[in-house]
Amino acid sequence: MEFSCTKLLVFLTFTLSLPLHSLSSSSSPSSCDCTTSTAAAGHDRAAALELKLVAIASILAAGALGVLLPVAGRRVSPLLRPESDAFFVIKAFAAGVILATALIHILPNAFERLTSPCLGEAWRRFPVAGFVAMGSALATMTVDSLATGYYKRSQISKALPVDDDDDGGMGQVDTGHVHVHVHAPADTADQSPADTIRHRVISQVLELGIVVHSVIIGVSLGTSKSPSTIRPLLGALSFHQFFEGIGLGGCIVQAKFKARATVVMAIFFSLTTPIGIGLGIAVSSGYDGGSSAALSVEGIFDAAASGILIYMALVDLLAADFTSVRMQTDLRLQLQAHFALLLGAGAMSVLALWA
Repeated sequence: MEFSCTKLLVFLTFTLSLPLHSLSSSSSPSSCDCTTSTAAAGHDRAAALELKLVAIASILAAGALGVLLPVAGRRVSPLLRPESDAFFVIKAFAAGVILATALIHILPNAFERLTSPCLGEAWRRFPVAGFVAMGSALATMTVDSLATGYYKRSQISKALPVDDDDDGGMGQVDTGHVHVHVHAPADTADQSPADTIRHRVISQVLELGIVVHSVIIGVSLGTSKSPSTIRPLLGALSFHQFFEGIGLGGCIVQAKFKARATVVMAIFFSLTTPIGIGLGIAVSSGYDGGSSAALSVEGIFDAAASGILIYMALVDLLAADFTSVRMQTDLRLQLQAHFALLLGAGAMSVLALWA
């Protein structure tokens, strides 16, 4: 059941995109004359290909380092352990990066694509990008709630009722009619099983949102033929991938996955953007990023990804930490976390000047 919630969210996203995509085919011409010529000034296929290969290596390394830093670093440095104050601050910075990525980079691109003249008048009569972003945020909330509820009910149903007078010194949870024991390993004493379940759902849904927009970004970069466009994207995407990886890695650590699941999730995250770039390179000769089909599909998935990331950043990453007892009772930690949040969001916003 570990990946059932992500499968459901993928299904919902595709279901939402089908009627909107059919609107594109019915209300817009079969071919769009809005695209730029491949012979436009600044296009250099050879130089662009070299930069794309550098981008694959750079983004792969940045993503892997970012996601592995909290996963493997906690064994080396106490500062990277989930119970440390530094971990809270780093997570706040990463959450700011993810929030700015959704609102400053992805959502405006979705609006730009879905209001293009190439898609016809019907697409501009209704804010499709905002509607899809709202729908994906609500779908994320639904999946988050249902999956967490399912795991909690499963845990309660597996608990054995015991006599009130014979508790053996163990802690008890009152369910209303029966008392059940809650056992936890020594190293998870500071995190309840319910918290672990929630962190698992959070990490899986967050990875889905990251993967959706990472593939689109990778394809867009891979199909570009202009070195002047690719060069700033290389640095911006490496920075973005590194800190997105830290945010995801922090969630994976708190989810306490088994080693195999942790490795799979880390590899999957690290490879998505490089794979997208590779796909873009492979189809660059016949890919028309200005066609009605490309604009509608990319715009819908950009909007869906932004909705997922906005919900995850605000609800699951920021609200969960910033309203915790630990944060509320430590003014110094509170100020550090707020500063880190603003710094992460601000740094990612500034990068919008180049990418």
